[in-house]
Amino acid sequence: MPLPHAAAERQLKHRRQIDVQVYARGNGLWEVDARLSDVKTRDTQMIDGPRPAGTPIHEMLLRLVVDERLTIVEAGSETRWMPYTGTCTEHGDAYARLVGLNLMQNFRQALRERVGGVLGCTHLTELAQVLPTAVVQAFVGEVIDARGSTDGARQPFQIDRCHALRADGEVVRQHFPRWWRPPAPAAAEPSAPDPTRSPTASKEPR
Repeated sequence: MPLPHAAAERQLKHRRQIDVQVYARGNGLWEVDARLSDVKTRDTQMIDGPRPAGTPIHEMLLRLVVDERLTIVEAGSETRWMPYTGTCTEHGDAYARLVGLNLMQNFRQALRERVGGVLGCTHLTELAQVLPTAVVQAFVGEVIDARGSTDGARQPFQIDRCHALRADGEVVRQHFPRWWRPPAPAAAEPSAPDPTRSPTASKEPR
């Protein structure tokens, strides 16, 4: 389906930006800075007074330190702009509870258990959900062998994670032949019952 047509008369009212930057420390640890901001194009009346157009409604930073196994060894957050000044940060630093989680092992479920709902901030928790794939992208070619071509390599993580990279598909056959597998034979369709045949027709009369 093509992209819906953008109306010529449309007007920008709100912009949400999510930015994730991943830095190598050089000692087997990596820093992940994730930032979320919400900005409106009009003046907005907030609880603590008017907020001019272009001034953030939300601006939040989540920082993780992860090792090369994708385990979080440090975590913390900072809220710079918020709708309810003071109250929004009363969770303390709930995001320190992410230490010990692994980004590739049930991370989103564990995230909800530790900081979901009233335990944390809706926007920071939502922001954290994008981090597994972002960090994996940073690790490709640096930590992760995305081609799976070395001796003893495991199947590349991306295979069977999307329709283009299905293990029995053409992209994998051409570019990852070691990991290609032929399509499974189609299962035979069960024959449809004869609608003209009574289900009791074959029974012996009593």
